[in-house]
Amino acid sequence: QDHPAYGPPEKKVQLEGTVIAITGANRGISLGIADSSLANSAARIYSLDISDPGEDFVAISSRYPNCLFALHADVTSEPSMQATVDKIVDEAGAIHAMVCNAGCTKHKPTLDFTPEEIGCESFHVFLYGSFYSARIAARGFIKPGVKGSIVFTASMASCRPNKRVPSAPYGAFTAGIRNMVHTLAMEWTQHNIRVNSVSPDLIKTAMTYCVPQ
Repeated sequence: QDHPAYGPPEKKVQLEGTVIAITGANRGISLGIADSSLANSAARIYSLDISDPGEDFVAISSRYPNCLFALHADVTSEPSMQATVDKIVDEAGAIHAMVCNAGCTKHKPTLDFTPEEIGCESFHVFLYGSFYSARIAARGFIKPGVKGSIVFTASMASCRPNKRVPSAPYGAFTAGIRNMVHTLAMEWTQHNIRVNSVSPDLIKTAMTYCVPQ
């Protein structure tokens, strides 16, 4: 499996009729968000990801026929994201929410990071990727007058260091996401767009499964 099995999603909110794009939802936390959204009656969920869907994605898709779709998109490329969101709007008629969750992480001592790991892999995915995803979604909301919602995934590491798995770059990038959310929420309230972030602690996925218990 792509990640350890998790329990059935809870039905907490009403998402009936909504079309939601989730970055990185072919596996991990994003796939869990997709599963939960579908359990709460979302009409369509689109995963925007550069990886191929795995067994867990296929299993969830089979439980919700014609509701979960995988589209190839690179969050670090604004043209790629724009084309993908345009495709969603063409197919579904609208987009109502964007979940900016794509990310990558390496947990190791600060002195051991290479410039490539800090720059190309992490900085671009977290900050450029989140910025592009949010901006393109906002454009997709504003033009047709949709009261949209954008949710970013930050981290508890954006507020405090994690002794078990320290990563200075990861903490800095997720703190950048939280700060960006404040400004976007202020700017886009005039368009009736809600912008929020969540900051989870460690969640067991394929990306973090090697972390000591």
